[in-house]
Amino acid sequence: MSRVGKMPVSLPQGLDFSVTADRITVKGPLGTLVRPASPLVTVSNTAGKLEFVPANDSTAADAMSGTMRALVANMVNGVSKGFEKKLSLVGVGFKAQAVGSKLNLQIGFSHPVGKDMPEGVKVECPTPTEIIIKGSDRQVVGQIAAEVRAIRPPEPYKGKGIRYVGEKVTIKETKKK
Repeated sequence: MSRVGKMPVSLPQGLDFSVTADRITVKGPLGTLVRPASPLVTVSNTAGKLEFVPANDSTAADAMSGTMRALVANMVNGVSKGFEKKLSLVGVGFKAQAVGSKLNLQIGFSHPVGKDMPEGVKVECPTPTEIIIKGSDRQVVGQIAAEVRAIRPPEPYKGKGIRYVGEKVTIKETKKK
């Protein structure tokens, strides 16, 4: 059996968890997340601990038990604490501004670039060169952060662009005569 699938997921106080034949629902203070349930995995809730057991002895069921455990653990963390991604702008004159559920970027193009945030995702700009993307769904927060970074990824010669906080950008050496 998968080592990840063997570890139970503990439910914090105040979360509502329900399993039906085709979906798993977790409700918490930060929202509600729903995920389709796999028929290869049996999910049981015993005394506030979720256990994931493969429905049969196949390799696919074993692998799916670990996958479902990790996905549900992310759902539980998302509705209780939330997830966030931090981005920074590097470049002269680069700045970001959060207006409601829209992110406005001035990043060296001839026009400002706007990015609308989907439902359940918040964007903040504590300083003009920092962007914080927050939400309860880990996959959506990561996807939105990747889409914002893809607008102007760091270039390899000066390092200008949008990067994750803590990301190391390797700078190339310029051509010499």
